[in-house]
Amino acid sequence: MVAIIFASLLVVPVGLSYVVEGLRSAPAPPATLSWAPDIPIRYVKVNGITLRYVKVGQGPPLVLLHTLRTQLDMYQKVIPELSQRFEIYALDYPGHGFSDIPQAEYGPEIFINSISGFLDHLGIEHATVAGESIGGTISLMLAARHNPRVQRVIAVNPYDYDAGRGLRRSSAVANVIFGLNDVPVLGGTVTRLRQYSIFKKVMEGGVFHNNALPPALLREMYDVGNRPYHHQAFMSLVAHWADWEKAQAEYKQIDVPVLLVYGDHDWSRPEEREANQRAIPGAKMTIVKDAGHFLSLDAPEALIQLIQDVTPRPVPPGRKGPARRNE
Repeated sequence: MVAIIFASLLVVPVGLSYVVEGLRSAPAPPATLSWAPDIPIRYVKVNGITLRYVKVGQGPPLVLLHTLRTQLDMYQKVIPELSQRFEIYALDYPGHGFSDIPQAEYGPEIFINSISGFLDHLGIEHATVAGESIGGTISLMLAARHNPRVQRVIAVNPYDYDAGRGLRRSSAVANVIFGLNDVPVLGGTVTRLRQYSIFKKVMEGGVFHNNALPPALLREMYDVGNRPYHHQAFMSLVAHWADWEKAQAEYKQIDVPVLLVYGDHDWSRPEEREANQRAIPGAKMTIVKDAGHFLSLDAPEALIQLIQDVTPRPVPPGRKGPARRNE
């Protein structure tokens, strides 16, 4: 009887959630970047999936991988300056930003394979791969699997702890919403009934400085959630959160230089950060003061400096660059 009453109470909100979702308007892909109109937006097909990306600057290649549920624009505060020294590549993952949203399982492998294919398709060699959140974990996994195109890794707040529940630590609102994700019927209903004010609150849990999140980026990322199949893809990503922690088992295979960067207000805890450093042979670690999970937005100057400090200047013709440590 209780189950019948509970089910009847869900009929209205569940039905309403489908109506609301059906009335949402998907945003058109922007023709230019609002923060850098002169940087052309490009697209490439990798493993049958069309990925949006940008390429700008000259110098050694630097690949920037963004956080979960965001897009390449998370690096808007660092790309202009870094492009004066590096050839920058930044892209939207499958199911993120304005890349394709395949109906697939959004566990780590779809992201690792897509980035590996991206590097191959564009012929990027001797790359510094700098990733934030799951981007940091993807970078470490590429190195652990000895991707020949990865020369060094800068992993910023890698998302590989607490069975992937780090985001639930960001705020009480996030804890409730993502705690409901895998509850049958209820999880999908809550996701379809999403509101901008709640999305904004969750995202604010990723920064230390109140003004770190550009309002235009926040709005665009929320609107991106209206794209067909986007909310299903994100629910799949959340359902596979625990798989990201499994990456740690492969870290011992890494044989390229690694810098771990953590904001002192990241969702990870000190013991989790130290465990990563111990797991990765020769890894160095630095803590950035007054910075949260979205460090590229919270402390862009510090990230720019760290990337420049650990990345050598271009090697003159006729000389060899640094080899892997076991070579």
